[in-house]
Amino acid sequence: MTDYKATLNLPKTAFAMKANLAQREPDMLSRWQQADLYGQRQQVRQGAQSYILHDGPPYANGNIHLGHAVNKTLKDIVCRAQFLNGFATPYVPGWDCHGLPIEINVEKKLGKPGVKVSAKEFRSACRDYAASQVDKQKADFQRLGVLAEWDRPYLTMNYNFEANTIRALKDIIAKGYLKQGFKPIYWCFNCQSSLAEAEVEYQDKTSPSIDVKFTAVNEAEFEQKFALPHAGHGPISVVIWTTTPWTLPANYAVSLHPELDYVLVQVGEQRFIVAAALLDSVMQRYGVEDFQALGSVKGAQLENLLLQHPFLERTALIVLGEHVTTDAGTGAVHTAPAHGEDDFRVGKQYDLPIESPVGANGVFNADLPEVGGQFVFKANANIVELLQQRGKLVQSVALEHSYPHCWRHKTPVVYRATPQWFISMETLAAKAMEQLPNITWRPAWGHERMANMLKDRPDWCISRQRVWGVPIPIFTHKQTNALHPNTVEIMETVAKHVEQTGIEAWFEMDKAQLLGDDADDYVACNDVLDVWFDSGCSHYTVLAARENLHCPANMYLEGSDQYRGWFQSSLLTSVAINGESPYKELVTHGFTVDNKGRKMSKSLGNVIAPEKIIKQYGADILRWWIASADFSGELSLSDEILKRNADAYRRIRNTARFLLSNLPDFVPGENTLAAKDMVAIDRWIVMRAAQVQQAIIADYNDCNFYLAMQKIHHFCSIELGSFYLDIIKDRQYTCKTAGNARRSAQTAMFYILEAIVRWVAPVLCFTADEIWQFMPGERSSSVHLESWFTGLDIGYAEGFDDAYWQQVLNLRNEVNKHIEAARKAGDIGSALDAEILISGSSDTLALLGNISNDELRFVFITSAASVVPGDEGLQVAVRKSNCTKCERCWNHREDVDADSTYPGICGRCINNIAGEGEVRLFA
Repeated sequence: MTDYKATLNLPKTAFAMKANLAQREPDMLSRWQQADLYGQRQQVRQGAQSYILHDGPPYANGNIHLGHAVNKTLKDIVCRAQFLNGFATPYVPGWDCHGLPIEINVEKKLGKPGVKVSAKEFRSACRDYAASQVDKQKADFQRLGVLAEWDRPYLTMNYNFEANTIRALKDIIAKGYLKQGFKPIYWCFNCQSSLAEAEVEYQDKTSPSIDVKFTAVNEAEFEQKFALPHAGHGPISVVIWTTTPWTLPANYAVSLHPELDYVLVQVGEQRFIVAAALLDSVMQRYGVEDFQALGSVKGAQLENLLLQHPFLERTALIVLGEHVTTDAGTGAVHTAPAHGEDDFRVGKQYDLPIESPVGANGVFNADLPEVGGQFVFKANANIVELLQQRGKLVQSVALEHSYPHCWRHKTPVVYRATPQWFISMETLAAKAMEQLPNITWRPAWGHERMANMLKDRPDWCISRQRVWGVPIPIFTHKQTNALHPNTVEIMETVAKHVEQTGIEAWFEMDKAQLLGDDADDYVACNDVLDVWFDSGCSHYTVLAARENLHCPANMYLEGSDQYRGWFQSSLLTSVAINGESPYKELVTHGFTVDNKGRKMSKSLGNVIAPEKIIKQYGADILRWWIASADFSGELSLSDEILKRNADAYRRIRNTARFLLSNLPDFVPGENTLAAKDMVAIDRWIVMRAAQVQQAIIADYNDCNFYLAMQKIHHFCSIELGSFYLDIIKDRQYTCKTAGNARRSAQTAMFYILEAIVRWVAPVLCFTADEIWQFMPGERSSSVHLESWFTGLDIGYAEGFDDAYWQQVLNLRNEVNKHIEAARKAGDIGSALDAEILISGSSDTLALLGNISNDELRFVFITSAASVVPGDEGLQVAVRKSNCTKCERCWNHREDVDADSTYPGICGRCINNIAGEGEVRLFA
């Protein structure tokens, strides 16, 4: 037997089949960093139009979690795809560095500021701690493969950022949006500070649900209002319902709706007043079956009548409010102006005292009767017992309900009136609403969600009673509380000092030098800014301040919770300062859950750390999973899901390896064939790649990454793996090395590889660059310096369109079923042992009419194939070939051993070895 192995064009490549990503990626990352790949990208796109994705700053505290990995990877994919589009894509990462979480961690080590350590030392320690957290998270983000301006990120604690935050506040003040107020805001007793809306989350809480009697001071006045001949007997009480007994010490009124009917009802030896619409449900709740409605009046008729507070020596006024409903309770609302938004509004309207007897730590003032010195939530039980003793409690039951909690401490918060600084929403919210139609929303429902949040947006409390944050460097008059008339100029002076030495400058500045002769008449504000103001002004402090960025940004991309957080604070501050949205497109992603749809949490034990995934699978597998998920909803992850994604990755890698292994001797340009010289099927597969590329680019641009990944995987698995690459193996391996038949296939594979490596580059950033290093021809140092491949448009094959080849592909799948059945039956071994006879309708014959019988066998990878007219419907006959098997191509052919010079092989192989001619395939 003659050895013909040396005459074959066997695949050859150094590109490894096994990825070993966890071991290989760090070396590639080091190479990128040493070569300053990010800087090279900026040079390549110098002068090009910029595409700016503005990074929402994660908090500089703790290790990154899977949500961080999802967010940063999605941003990186966007930037890489837009770079391929030809844009310059400077990406400046940021960190939120002020605020309570950092203070808490520093307090654990140093104690509270002003107790064991000075405020200045405490702020310095906070700065050091935040810097250490930034360094740790930065390394983790880089390991994900995220390309960014890591050596020059923006930190909200950078001196220039702090200074520009003050300038942003100065501009907002100059536009008239800042106001001082004493009103109820969310207050956390653990933080001992006010909270923004975005810092509050809702959890279930069990509270005492009580019905309390507020007894009439003058019964005759009430009887007169009802104008009844028989007004019943016993004391008259307006009954209220509340789930916050601790707010009763701050009660100064009971609110009724002016248009609701209120009924005076006899219940035993006493009389109650409740909303008529709720009478039956109230009596049922009290377990009262014997009652008599004596008469009714509109709520407006009871206005300004006096009630006795249930346990304090003062009266409560009956007031009217549109906020009163009949959804629950009694239709009479206990009103504590210092502890609720609606209560506050009504209190201002009726000039009620707005006094909170609760300190910042949640403890009642010591001089308060009955409950002084008690913590409010613990006082609930004591107040209920006190009401019982005084005969004012109608009913008390435990109620589980949704209640606001501090997102940091996970503890219940309260509404508490304190003097604070607010950005007024009176006109600003409406101006922000006007910007919404100009924004592209992904998903589209984001528009409505933001509109709903702005519609009822309360004034934004921007002051915090903390130590670590950007100060509010303003002065108010001691008598009038008015801002100093030179506030804008003073703030600019402060900003210039902060620019040099940071926020400490404000605390060390001589106030007399700032104010001159007015110094004794004014008091400095000691509050710091809400951290949402810090980050929300990044359009001003980063986008407008950096030379390579611009505002508005092309895109903001964050988790869906940021509608009430960064998205909103950015929009409001930008509209206030610039009159326009800071973003043209807003994209949101969902949160990570396990394969059962449960939110990932340590308590459930279903958390999967990015670090663990990267160590086991590599960053590219994690990135592929992120890109393959429809991130507009929840992103489900488990070990099983990761394994499936690893399998999908292997399909992409193996496809690239096959293409590389068949191009070891291919020299682009020198060996590249023109379209007119290429084999039809080769021209078709390039045409298909061009069509797929258009769709993939559209998916990237629309942020439908999962659709792009599906198209890439389908193309590699079906049109390439199961069809084209399978068909051309014989031609690639056995045809003349430098002949047109082989060079045609190599040209097609080269073009496809040039395209695929770019298709996957935004997602499989490490693997794509690894492939790039093994590709033939002179090229740049990295695929990440390239644009989309434009060489696919080489012209369509004459007479062959995509629909035709899709029919051929479908026919091949049908024929393969018959071949597989024959193989399972033991009639044949491999497909090359078979000869097939196809008969069918005129349509089937027309479909195959462009391919000769001798070439048709290569479509089905059989030793022989022929087509004959037949009845309607496709008929496939499979039989074992009686011909001798060619030792070189393994086809069973009649002309094997026809030439004694080349024993054991067929005539086609002889032609390819001897160079005496070449069989054109699919001509």
